[in-house]
Amino acid sequence: MRHPDWTHDAPNVGYRCRMSKVRVHNLNISLDGFSAGGTVTLDEPIGHARALFSRFDGRVIDGVHAVDEPITADRAFYSMWGQGIGAEIMGRKKFGPQTGPWTDDEWIGWWGTEPPFTTPVVVLTHHARETLTFENGTSFHFVDASPADALALARELADGGDIRLGGGPSSVRQFLDADLVDFMHLVTVPIVLGSGVSIFDGGRDVHERFDIESVTTGSGVTHQFWNRRP
Repeated sequence: MRHPDWTHDAPNVGYRCRMSKVRVHNLNISLDGFSAGGTVTLDEPIGHARALFSRFDGRVIDGVHAVDEPITADRAFYSMWGQGIGAEIMGRKKFGPQTGPWTDDEWIGWWGTEPPFTTPVVVLTHHARETLTFENGTSFHFVDASPADALALARELADGGDIRLGGGPSSVRQFLDADLVDFMHLVTVPIVLGSGVSIFDGGRDVHERFDIESVTTGSGVTHQFWNRRP
């Protein structure tokens, strides 16, 4: 049986090994460049940036077949979130509002007992914690690691699938700085936040490593597709 990581180049030239890609999906950005507020609390998971999600239909992240609604361009683009993903990497603030050493408060993430990932998730943190495992296939692995080491672990857990870099923006920026991102789907939302956290803070000329396409839809958002140049 052919290994799922091997793809056919062309007739009579054999197979080549496909390295899993590191992908960013559905990352909303304000007109002034911010993807989250500066402070995360239990009541404000992305700080003061809630308006970034005012036009996002999260029901379709499992695929457009998941809802009985028209298949709009926005829904089609958002639904790529889970295609071919074997594991996710996220920063600690995406997992919860806590800082410092973990306390025995029984926090298991924003999503309760049914996280939407259904894959292993590597959580970047400076403080150790036991792995959390859920019945739907989601597991959270807490590591203090560099982007390269976290990616190596995620690839071990992904069973040949791609790696989704789930955010927040500070984590995405770290992987961009380490030149470890292959694809980004960024969504510019026509609002101004005034302050917050950006994936591009200090990342001068990062665009030169990517080919970029843009599509503006009827909802007023602009989808950008960043594909790393060979």
